Amino acid sequence: TGGAITGSSLTVSTGNISGGNINNNNTTGVGNIGTSTVTFNTVFAKATSAQYADLAENYAADAGYAPGTVLEFGGVNEVTLATSGTPRVAGVITTNPAHVMNSAIKAEHVATIALTGRVPTSVVGTVRKGDMMISAGNGQAQACSTPAIGTVIGKSLENFDGEAGVIEVVVRS
Repeated sequence: TGGAITGSSLTVSTGNISGGNINNNNTTGVGNIGTSTVTFNTVFAKATSAQYADLAENYAADAGYAPGTVLEFGGVNEVTLATSGTPRVAGVITTNPAHVMNSAIKAEHVATIALTGRVPTSVVGTVRKGDMMISAGNGQAQACSTPAIGTVIGKSLENFDGEAGVIEVVVRS
């Protein structure tokens, strides 16, 4: 009460720390709170940026799918492998989202699908930067200059001239 605590660590086994400021003496203001095994229930903070590239949501899937796979709404569960040109496109399995919604879902297979942002995507055929991407079937995307409503996954951020590969696509739902 009414003073400062100095030293390399502070441990509180019961009770609360309240009032004032917590300073880690790091002039950059960078630090971690919690660990992978010791988490916080609610964190009140302000975030103005993220180092990751997309916003995602978890869905119950028919199987386990690799990152970059294009899925559609349907199948036995909520999402399944996308068919060619489907208007039921759900999105792309993400690799490293900034935020994941529906994190408490219970399912045998959970698919984390990018809803918006940039995500590595499995593609086939020739693609030019800015091309609209639709499902090519078999979980892959392809460029399309005249897509039907509901079929667009997003727009390509890269050129691609191979038969099959992975490029970044800006996903929009």
